[in-house]
Formats: sequence, structure tokens, C-alpha cells
Amino acid sequence: MPVDDAPQVVAAGLGHRFTDGPWLFSELDLALRPNRTYALVGPSGSGKSTLLSILAGWVEPATGSLRRDGIDSIAWVFQNPLGVARRTAEDHVALPLLARGHSHRSARVEARTMLARVGLSHVASAPFANLSGGEAQRLMLARGLASRPDMLLVDEPTAQLDTTTAEDVNRAIAASAGHGSIVVIATHDRRTRDACTDVIELGRSA
Repeated sequence: MPVDDAPQVVAAGLGHRFTDGPWLFSELDLALRPNRTYALVGPSGSGKSTLLSILAGWVEPATGSLRRDGIDSIAWVFQNPLGVARRTAEDHVALPLLARGHSHRSARVEARTMLARVGLSHVASAPFANLSGGEAQRLMLARGLASRPDMLLVDEPTAQLDTTTAEDVNRAIAASAGHGSIVVIATHDRRTRDACTDVIELGRSA
């Protein structure tokens, strides 16, 4: 795909608040492009999750403009991993590949490749119910990337994890750059921030 035709998200003067409450953020300019991972950081109440919802088109910003060029598919990874208890890790990653038209065999091969990239080869055949919290979170990241979305939104992926497990997830986040998607990750975790290629910092405005 030529660079000029690549998906992108461009915001100018973006701001949001609820009714007459304080501004969560204002005058925010963004240019988000594929193959980058953006850490969305800021104190509690600065609007990180709200901005994710605005980027997805779920919430209209109070001010400013947002343009999504070539964004036809959006995937989410939420704080609490959701999966089918008896289905294997490989099944979870293969499903979006099958939905995109892969043969059963090629979906399985690609799923195993994706699992290896996030350090989950050792649990490829394990049912979701047997995965640890960190393994389940990395699985959701692999599944999100396997769907090849134009934009992948990730909300606080390490918020409920211990330090060692969070490091595994952060390594998977670092490995997600260059997969063709715009990846935006809301986080309080400095190490998650450091694992990303770019930083968007929000602060409460008066």
C-alpha cells in the first residue's frame, strides 16, 4: 500500500468534557500512523479511556475534529481478558484468521507464529481456562493483531498484573510494532510506556 494511501487518524484541537464538568483534555493534535505503538498516558481522570472511545467512534468529542482515513476495522483489548474456557490459545488466534478467509491449515500456522511472537508457544495447546493472567492478556494482544485491524486499541493491559507478568506483556507490546496496525495503548505503567514507539500525554486542563 502506498504511503499516501495508508490508514491514518488525524485529530486537530480535540477536547472533551462531560456536560459542564472540567475538561479532561483540550487542544489535542494527533497524527497516528500504521506500524507505530502509541502509549496514551496521564493521571487518573485525564481522559485516557475516553480518548480511546473517541478514536473508535463510540464517543463524539466536545470540541475539535477527528478524521479516520482508511480505518475500516478496529479491534480492542480490554483490561480483563475474555476467552472461551475450553478453547485453546491457538484456537483463539486462529479464529480471526479463519474469518479473514485463511484455510484451516494456514490459520493454524499463522496462529502459532503470532503466539511465538508474544512468547506463548508453550501454551498453544492449553485451554484458555488454564492460562495465567499475563498469558491471557498476551493472548488477547496476539488475537487482536491476528485480525489485522487498521487500528488496535488497548486499555490498561498491565493494570492487574504483578511486575514479572507485566514485563512479559510489555515485551509482547514492543513486538507488536511493525505489524501494519495503528496501536494505541492507554496505560499508567511506565514500563508499558517505554515499550511503545511514541507517547501521547494527557493532562487535566482547567
